Amino acid sequence: MDKFEVLLPEIPAKEFDITEYGAVNGGKVSNTAAFAEAVQAASKAGGGKVVIPPGIWLTGPIELKSNIELHAKRGALVLFDKNAEEYPVFLSDYEGLPRIRTVSPIHAKEAENIAITGEGIFDGNGQLWRPLKEMKVTKKQWKECLEKSPYVIGGKESGIWLPSESIYQGYQEGEPDVTDPDALVKAAPYYDYYRPVMVSLVKCNRVLIEGVTLQNSAAWNVHPLFCTNITIRKAVIRNPYYAQNGDGLDLESCSKAHIHDVQFDVGDDAICMKAGKNEVGRRIPVPTEDVYIHDCVVYHGHGGFVVGSEMSRGVRRVTVENCTFVGTDCGLRFKSAIGRGGVVEDIHIDGIYMSDIPGEGIIFTMGYMLTSMDKIDEEELANIRKEDIPEFCNIQIKNVYCCRAKQAIKIEGLQQMPIHDITISDSYFLAQKGYTESYAENIHMENVEIEEM
Repeated sequence: MDKFEVLLPEIPAKEFDITEYGAVNGGKVSNTAAFAEAVQAASKAGGGKVVIPPGIWLTGPIELKSNIELHAKRGALVLFDKNAEEYPVFLSDYEGLPRIRTVSPIHAKEAENIAITGEGIFDGNGQLWRPLKEMKVTKKQWKECLEKSPYVIGGKESGIWLPSESIYQGYQEGEPDVTDPDALVKAAPYYDYYRPVMVSLVKCNRVLIEGVTLQNSAAWNVHPLFCTNITIRKAVIRNPYYAQNGDGLDLESCSKAHIHDVQFDVGDDAICMKAGKNEVGRRIPVPTEDVYIHDCVVYHGHGGFVVGSEMSRGVRRVTVENCTFVGTDCGLRFKSAIGRGGVVEDIHIDGIYMSDIPGEGIIFTMGYMLTSMDKIDEEELANIRKEDIPEFCNIQIKNVYCCRAKQAIKIEGLQQMPIHDITISDSYFLAQKGYTESYAENIHMENVEIEEM
């Protein structure tokens, strides 16, 4: 790993207990005002620690300001309420593009020296927001959902349950064009259709997440965007396995990040590097770079360590070491598609231990399609520009031990840009299927054993 320093936040030692600002324990009374007043008091004092004592604390969104540490003591459970008044829609950035979202339960913008710490739990009450695919749950779970809400939309594979009428109406209306001056007015009646990420940090510097459990998010769990000096350590990030868009960490267009000793158990990709999507994303040339990830454990997730598919601004200089994936759908997952553009390079992975992987131990794919909107017809493909073609290169992977996977290694590039200069060494795979590749160049396998089951 190239040496780079990740700066930790510097926060004054003063404490501000939320009960001193009117917070009421029990999970029935909203404490939104108490949290806001405690944060404001700390901010006026030059910063400090906003302390959440043991108890159940119901609240709306919490905005962090510079020099503030949100500290949940052991036994503290913060439950985020859901209501139209406290979750207004606004123009945000989600899945790599300008999108309408609601305000996130924990959020900060252009703040410096901020932290979320302690041994408590922050719960996003995601079940009040998230759609649910019938195929992901048992018949009993599906029946219980229908008893709570009758709203279901059909699909070719299975139905999708929606927890409220306004979400159902949002599906019927579809998302308005974000360039429409009235877009937010049109979206407001269906606010909960625009599910928020749980922790949204935008253009922040010196960020620490330590010790806490962040769980049950409405969409992605933790989403730093255009941030620098990010440390996430000794935390638990979890969502139900069936959580739609239930990513763990989506580190997007950030630099200088240190993630270690974190447990992930989520409904989508676990540790994910992103950097904007397609031409719109590339207009802001801020890559994800200088990231060190080590000693993490991933249980359920669509991928253990993931790059993409939104990687259009580039991802580079990332080191991953000594991580364990247990039952993760895929192990190391690199994904993109024509239209994205951007380069993923200088990725170094050393020491991955994985077992019981339903998909691939290692997969590189340029055929990833998030929705039907991503598909490119033949005419568009014939006129594709060079800058729209993504590139994966200069990636070193070693000391991977994979016990039981559907396939060991799969590499599928593009005719216009093969995946190239990949080295996999000193590794062992036990899988139903071995190695396959298409449109790949300079792929080096050194001391790699693949044993087919």
